[in-house]
Amino acid sequence: MTQTIGSVMLDLEGTHLTKDDERLLQHPAVGGVILFARNVVDGTQVRELCADIRRIRPELLLSVDQEGGRVQRIQSGVTRLPSMATLGGLYQEDPETTLRIAKDAGWLLGMEMAACGLDLSFAPVLDVDTGVSSVIGDRSFGADPKRVARLGEAFIHGLHEAGMAAVGKHFPGHGGIAADSHLELPVDERSLDTLKATDLVPFTHLASQLDGIMPAHVVYSAFDSRPAGFSPSWLGMLRESLGFKGCIFSDDLSMAGAHEAGSPSERARAALDAGCDMLLVCNDREAAVEVLESCESLDCRRAAKLRYGRARPNLEALTALARWRRTHARLEALAAEGSS
Repeated sequence: MTQTIGSVMLDLEGTHLTKDDERLLQHPAVGGVILFARNVVDGTQVRELCADIRRIRPELLLSVDQEGGRVQRIQSGVTRLPSMATLGGLYQEDPETTLRIAKDAGWLLGMEMAACGLDLSFAPVLDVDTGVSSVIGDRSFGADPKRVARLGEAFIHGLHEAGMAAVGKHFPGHGGIAADSHLELPVDERSLDTLKATDLVPFTHLASQLDGIMPAHVVYSAFDSRPAGFSPSWLGMLRESLGFKGCIFSDDLSMAGAHEAGSPSERARAALDAGCDMLLVCNDREAAVEVLESCESLDCRRAAKLRYGRARPNLEALTALARWRRTHARLEALAAEGSS
């Protein structure tokens, strides 16, 4: 369903709601919650936490980073997923079989996250791995833009089969720069033609199929002096040239790569003015409070532009599905091989 909700996505302090969490969740500018590892014990506890949140604000969008490989916030009670680079390697040997595995992986992820009470995982990663970015690295399907697009498309189809939204990141591509936007503001000096021929390929191909997109806190100096998430030019390209009609999520506005835009409230204004629909403000409660207070003067209630709200399967009941058992076994084996 699509409805008007708040434009701020917050995090929580721990595995249970605190009084401060409950107070902030009632602010009308809050539209969602993102869970981190500190909020997780296992899948069952996450479902209970999500139920507690929904008792306060049933319309909130509940999310997590559950990509596979080294980025999996929920590690107990759900399937251990291989890195996307593992699937990229398999694709070189057997493309058609790997596309089926990628689709099944998206389906399984969607079913498990829904069973945990969540509306979406921020996945898939559509960055092209050029071999220089450690922060992306094996989170990417690989170095070939067309391979990233094909595997990303299969993964998206699987998510949609499960009734789960797909959110691609990090537009227009974080894989070509060594700096980590969590720690500093990266500057990618490659030409726009180079970006169009590499990093932009997956987003160009998949924009119409994605429900959400997250732009990077990276400056692409050949096109704009502002980071992509604060750039009306980049987000305008996404809307107009690529025809994307879904929800644009800012990357975390507390990351170092966002600080150039000013104070927390100034970052929020810059992201909204650029075209972001949902603002993530994480791991900095003071910043989150400042952004919420500033929302009295900002337009912080928007149409969510995202399909969410669905029937939620039971985690234990998933094991009765033959597709889940087959996919679970295969993905767990691939994950074990990748970590050995």
